[in-house]
Amino acid sequence: MLPRERALPQVGLVLLALFTAMNLIAQNLPPEAAPIIAVSFPEAKSATPLDGRLLLLFSTDPAEEPRFQINEGAKTQIVFGMDVEEWKAGETLTIDAGNANVFGYPIRNLRDLKPGEYIVQAVLDRYETFHRADGRVLKLPTDRGEGRKWNRAPGNLYSKPAKLNWEPGKPSRNTLSLSEEIPAITPPADTKYIKHIRIQSERLSKFWGRPTFLGAHVLLPQGFEEHPEARYPLMVFHGHFPADIGGFRTEPPDPNLKPVYSERFRLNGYNRIEQEEAYKFYQTWTSASFPRFLIVEIQHATPFYDDSYAVNSANVGPYGDAINLELIPEIEKRFRGIGAGWARFVYGGSTGGWEALATKVFYPDLYNAAFVACPDPIDFRAYTVMNIYEDKNAYFIEGAHKLVPRSGHRDYQDLPTATMQDVNYYELALGTKSRSGQQFDIWEAVYSPMGEDGYPKRIFDKVTGEIDHQVAEYWREHYDLRHIMERDWATLGPKLRGKLHLYCGTLDNYYLNRAVALIEEFLNRAKNPPAEAEVRYGVNCEHCWNGDPALPNHLSRLRYNTMYVPKILEHITNSAPPGADLKSWRY
Repeated sequence: MLPRERALPQVGLVLLALFTAMNLIAQNLPPEAAPIIAVSFPEAKSATPLDGRLLLLFSTDPAEEPRFQINEGAKTQIVFGMDVEEWKAGETLTIDAGNANVFGYPIRNLRDLKPGEYIVQAVLDRYETFHRADGRVLKLPTDRGEGRKWNRAPGNLYSKPAKLNWEPGKPSRNTLSLSEEIPAITPPADTKYIKHIRIQSERLSKFWGRPTFLGAHVLLPQGFEEHPEARYPLMVFHGHFPADIGGFRTEPPDPNLKPVYSERFRLNGYNRIEQEEAYKFYQTWTSASFPRFLIVEIQHATPFYDDSYAVNSANVGPYGDAINLELIPEIEKRFRGIGAGWARFVYGGSTGGWEALATKVFYPDLYNAAFVACPDPIDFRAYTVMNIYEDKNAYFIEGAHKLVPRSGHRDYQDLPTATMQDVNYYELALGTKSRSGQQFDIWEAVYSPMGEDGYPKRIFDKVTGEIDHQVAEYWREHYDLRHIMERDWATLGPKLRGKLHLYCGTLDNYYLNRAVALIEEFLNRAKNPPAEAEVRYGVNCEHCWNGDPALPNHLSRLRYNTMYVPKILEHITNSAPPGADLKSWRY
């Protein structure tokens, strides 16, 4: 058969040439030949110039504001982003197809936006200037009590949603004013059972060159006030930024609660199920037979994400030391914790699963057992769907004559819903220099060395997907938990033996089961000593299966705080030193 270009009819060649020429012309249209979005903010919102990421949002769904409709899934609406510095009140910034600094998702350029009617909105994700102890000056977003979310961060400016008729070939000027500001968040109040603590970390404040705080919510056991002599074991529940202790409700479910459909679990009225489970937890927690513990959820949002990953990092700071050597001892001091490694436990799922394992690996003497559910990649040979040490590209499987896109997310039927390129272009639209506040950017911020500009070094080029194997080697030696355990097993093994419990679904939506299988292979062959680890899989279970074979995941995920208790009691019995307090907390 003739090569395809030779087989085209002459008229096809003419049309192809005409289309190519028109496309080239469109790419070089002057701003006045196409629609322009002009954005400004009033002086009442800030008399001083602002830095940040200006986001322009387009939506065809009137159900809610566009700022709440941007995600990596198939139903996402559209975002275009650009960095701004020293933006003054009243000064107009324009976003148009000719602006090379604008990056869009899922549509790369404004010139490719389909004609039609849209709801538009602009948001400024505000950055602050950090003067770090190492002399670096960085412009970064900050958490203001919301857990580092650009669309909910207090102080971020936004415009009211407005209708816009978009006609790509017709010059027009459309104006948006960032007249609105997201209000401050009221901290949760203490109750009989839930207390809140906030401390300034000496280590983090030194690193960041400004006062930096850690927070925690503490769930007290029944009878805490009535038993002042009791001292308690500690359960640290790692995970994403918690607004308060989750899943604990002292009142029965609201009978007037309007059912809400859960797309994740394909269930109607899942909000009621959550309230029912929260009330059951309260009943269990306060029952006469339940052992008395302290449960802690930590607030450690960073400029890069809703939490720090609870380890020391060149870019994020010494959060591992700050949490484990400053915050945890202070909690135990205030709330009568036993304060010994045999009486401390870590657990969590997803991000919290990685943190639980990392905490046990990096601070093995400070904690007893780790319960690790659906962890973020714990072996970078399976960094979701890529091997960062051997693969060349994060976005494509490369053949001699073909590129196959890598999946970034799959549904319950094992069907891909987003590619790796989709996920990372979503992040790049929200922020450059690892500042999107999203998943791959925080892994990069935590695991990477610092770049020459003071920001995290890219593990792969965010546009092309090309992997930097020098950065990958740094990741291996510092944060590849399987590699670190295998490398240091002679010293770590005796401290981890019998203390690791890993759980993951075989149909994890983010392919996290791949890394669990690789770490299981090492744990099964580990010797001197043997690992004696527990590794279990939920067959055909999604993210985040946490080890309960009897319940569906939509229920088991709501029972983290009770499901590991029998095993925790067993660990305490087997590892408590002679003379340890095993009674004061068993009233």
